[in-house]
Amino acid sequence: MHVAFVHRRGFGQFAALATHLVQAGNEVSLITETIDQKIPSVRVIRHRAESGPRANPDMARHMGTPDHHARIGHRVADTFDAMGRQGLVPDMVVGHIGWGSMMFLKDVLPQVPALGYCEFFYRSEGADIGFAPDEQPDLETRKRLRLRNIAQVLSLEAIEAGISPTHWQRSLYPADTQGRISVCHDGVDTARFRPNSTTSATLPDGRVLNSGGPPIVTFVARDLEPYRGFPQVLHAAAKVVRQRPDALFVFVGGNGVSYGVPPPGGGAWKDHLLKSLDIPPENILFPGVVPHSVLRQIFQISAAHLYFTYPFVLSWSMLEAMACGALIIGSDTAPVREVIRSGRNGLLVPFFDTDALAEAVLGALKNPEGHLGMRAAARRTVERRFRLTDCLDYQQGLLEKLAGKSFSRSYAVEM
Repeated sequence: MHVAFVHRRGFGQFAALATHLVQAGNEVSLITETIDQKIPSVRVIRHRAESGPRANPDMARHMGTPDHHARIGHRVADTFDAMGRQGLVPDMVVGHIGWGSMMFLKDVLPQVPALGYCEFFYRSEGADIGFAPDEQPDLETRKRLRLRNIAQVLSLEAIEAGISPTHWQRSLYPADTQGRISVCHDGVDTARFRPNSTTSATLPDGRVLNSGGPPIVTFVARDLEPYRGFPQVLHAAAKVVRQRPDALFVFVGGNGVSYGVPPPGGGAWKDHLLKSLDIPPENILFPGVVPHSVLRQIFQISAAHLYFTYPFVLSWSMLEAMACGALIIGSDTAPVREVIRSGRNGLLVPFFDTDALAEAVLGALKNPEGHLGMRAAARRTVERRFRLTDCLDYQQGLLEKLAGKSFSRSYAVEM
């Protein structure tokens, strides 16, 4: 079986599935702009990267992003056309539908079944836009968001089935398409991400952290920004250290902006926020982006792991922290509520209530033994609902159903 994956940034969410299919003896290709990691025996075909949305006075308002997505779609279609002329027509295509890559799939491969990764359908209500009280969408924003979904709407017509990592993320898609979208997370390797309170974490600057020192409160995001609640967590940290001067907050993440906008005047949100907060430098660490192995160790020694997010895509990091037995203190927002039951396998607090967040952290630091049950329950939640081998089994079954063929199974996944 030849399975072709399509993703702009490398394997992304498909890494474990691609690895599993290769190990089971299948032929696997990746069509991409850039490559994030190497997987042995996978054919990587890179197409030319398209520049971002263009400003064109002759173009209708807000058409820059749809134009960008269409250009990406043309690149991918041309790539599949070239593959076909070389006898490399895949038996199945699995691709992310968010950037236009799958728009023209049925025009170039009309007989090839396709599974689309349905990560996030933009809406002007009920999700990230308008979540902040002072950021209500105007008419232009509403029109821009509707046009931003053009690539996904066209791609939904070009795929036989879709897959979303959470029920809430699926619920954002048009009602008449949800019946074709299955819910299955990418999966967490629970053999690798597991409790180990005796480990230590060596940060890029050489500093070593372990559970035997000051209580460590952790926060992880791709970038430290408002979409992931960084301002709220930083403000809560300032309140916590006034009562617990021994607490150490470790903020893992970059200084860019993955989602949303930069702070007033530009620069990093970290620098912008710290100007107005009185937090002793010995109480906060900013190690930047760390290797995945170090991130796992940070989860394992965390006294409390703070996961905040707008109603947006659920991060892998929260589930990996849960698998490590970390105590999750999360935002009471839709994607987090789907996993965390407050008081059972973690704690939820209102996103904008920094006092409630600080109190929850202080309670966790004051009575760590009283939260052991929640830590164990968090681990069980991941084992029951997000275990990598189970997710791979489901994903492969979905591919077999679409292809009408069976794959052999192999679970020696190395990530």
